[in-house]
Amino acid sequence: MVWGGDRSAMDELARRWHPRLLRSARRMLGEDEPAHAVTQECWVAIIRGIHRLSNPERFAPWAFTILRRKCADAIRSQQARRLHDGDGEHAEIADHGDPGGSVSILQAFAALAPEQRLAAHLYFVEGLTLAEIADVQDIPTGTAKSRLFHARRKLKVALSGEEK
Repeated sequence: MVWGGDRSAMDELARRWHPRLLRSARRMLGEDEPAHAVTQECWVAIIRGIHRLSNPERFAPWAFTILRRKCADAIRSQQARRLHDGDGEHAEIADHGDPGGSVSILQAFAALAPEQRLAAHLYFVEGLTLAEIADVQDIPTGTAKSRLFHARRKLKVALSGEEK
């Protein structure tokens, strides 16, 4: 798919990638409305910067990197608003699991550290490689592998209801 200013090519790109970017934003932000807003901001940045993308095969890590940065900005803004408004309470993840202690996949993902959650989402849901995840998170490949390893382990424990 060649961009070169072709509106139909950009429409096709958006049709193909918007659902994936939105799903990732929801995973990172945890709420629907901010995820939609951040995804739109991401598309603005993609449209403005696509001419700098020299290798179209690198679109996925490039786009997810933009999304990660936009989500981080949104989280920082939300935290600053909370501090300014005096709302020091943090949302707790309710345990609606079965009596055996297992939880839903969404709860298990939400309980991961943000860096592990993003790595796991990009790997399991979006199908990115370790190298691409490292690019998105701006970390060495070994660190991406470690984050994914720990996320897998925590997800397995959470979903099985076993203790560590």
